[in-house]
Amino acid sequence: MLQQTNLADSFTVPGTSLTVNRMGYGAMQLAGPEVFGPPRDVDTAIAVLREAVESGVNHIDTSDYYGPHVTNQLIKQALHPYPNDLCLVTKVGARRDEKGGWIAAFSAKELTLAVEENLRHLGLDVLDIVNLRSMLDVHQPKEGSLEAPLTALAELKHRGLVRHIGLSNVTPTQIAAAQEITPIACVQNIYNLTQRADGGLLDQLAAQGIAYVPFFPLGGFTPLQSVVLDDVARRLEATPMQVALAWLLQRSANILLIPGTSSLAHLKENLAVADLTLPPAELLLLNGVA
Repeated sequence: MLQQTNLADSFTVPGTSLTVNRMGYGAMQLAGPEVFGPPRDVDTAIAVLREAVESGVNHIDTSDYYGPHVTNQLIKQALHPYPNDLCLVTKVGARRDEKGGWIAAFSAKELTLAVEENLRHLGLDVLDIVNLRSMLDVHQPKEGSLEAPLTALAELKHRGLVRHIGLSNVTPTQIAAAQEITPIACVQNIYNLTQRADGGLLDQLAAQGIAYVPFFPLGGFTPLQSVVLDDVARRLEATPMQVALAWLLQRSANILLIPGTSSLAHLKENLAVADLTLPPAELLLLNGVA
């Protein structure tokens, strides 16, 4: 396949030399059910990763607590040695228990171990971007100090194990406080067509040139449902999920998308969104959904 390089244009992460296409890929769904254990089909998982990169994706979101260890090991198996322009973004701040539960892992010792395990399982000497995932509330941002874990992560950056630091599942207050400790390359929070609590924050980050990476851009484990979305998709001869992703791309130029899938067909549908432009009248309808 000929490589496509203009996947919804590109974005240069502030304070870095990293320029990524705005249509990326999230590896979470490559793990087993509930993001725990191995995938049902390892060969297909590897094929999805290779197809994504061959199609022009150069931004992959992952974490060593997906599986755990599963997605990083698959990424290494599929793509190592990595293309020079591939940006691998990982997350720390959580771990999994023996039943797949999500547990905070915020101590300096836990964060150091997490970074070292990400490096080992990805086959890297340094991580491009590491997002500190707040676990003050597992499901949504919650106010509280992140100074201690962020300071520990900044020390790992000083040691040369991490190039840049981002944040995930955080509030505007926490972002401002974090910027007093270290430059923030990106913010990864939940945001999609129907969940827009971060609209104001998104605009603030855009003004600063900071990347905003919405997780669950299609609703996550509860896919987006909207009659308006269905109607727009039918008129544009696209799928509802393609329209939802296109809406995000047109919402703000600092949005980087990382839709995940374990299906080759679904991957191709997602990447095709880079060529889908929503007319103003349809945008107006979609803006009224939330």
